[in-house]
Amino acid sequence: MSVQLTGLPADVRDAVAGTRARVATLHAELPRWELVVWTAGNVSERVPGADLFVIKPSGVSYDELAPELMVVCDLEGNKIDDGTPAHLQPSSDTAAHAYVYRHMAHVGGVVHTHSTYATAWAARGEPIPCVLTMMADEFGGDVPVGPFALIGDDSIGRGIVETLQGSHSPAVLMRNHGPFTVGKDARAAVKAAVLCEEVARTVHVARQLGEPVPIPPADIEKLFDRYQNVYGQPARQEEQRA
Repeated sequence: MSVQLTGLPADVRDAVAGTRARVATLHAELPRWELVVWTAGNVSERVPGADLFVIKPSGVSYDELAPELMVVCDLEGNKIDDGTPAHLQPSSDTAAHAYVYRHMAHVGGVVHTHSTYATAWAARGEPIPCVLTMMADEFGGDVPVGPFALIGDDSIGRGIVETLQGSHSPAVLMRNHGPFTVGKDARAAVKAAVLCEEVARTVHVARQLGEPVPIPPADIEKLFDRYQNVYGQPARQEEQRA
């Protein structure tokens, strides 16, 4: 029997509503940064405090997306009785997102795009080499390539998890497919998708001019540590005490 949203505790229903609103809003960032065309690409986010996640419905135009159309799934990728029409099915990549959530407990958001330059690297089956300080900051090294996998089951999710385990990178280029990114929440995963496309484009241009100069591994680690742990505004006192 499907889980019914209306039967869940009030705090979980509130968490679902907030997640739906965030996911709907963040989908607008994908066309804004020219990471998707037509209805390709998707954003999902884990519902805080519940074994659920919210994802884009399949084949729906970005202009039509709204919080009430975001589909709610369990961690097996099954749509729950979430109040959306029965014909509104979750993204074709839902099984991959679900697999990531089941096997990477620290991940709270997953994004998939077919952005031009990152997907071009995926088509070549070639990692993006870490030759930019921006890459060291965000990805902590090369953007790796995952295996080829067919769409429809959890094969893509398996490839994502296997490739990213032991890697600093929040992005993976699934071979012949495109980039998938992860983050502590959906916003962080969207940021990683934007930066993945930017570095893919820049390194591609650099290679047209000559061989890019690699950054020494020790310096990559220093840059990554600084960006992840020092960069930005200091936490507010109440956040530090939490």
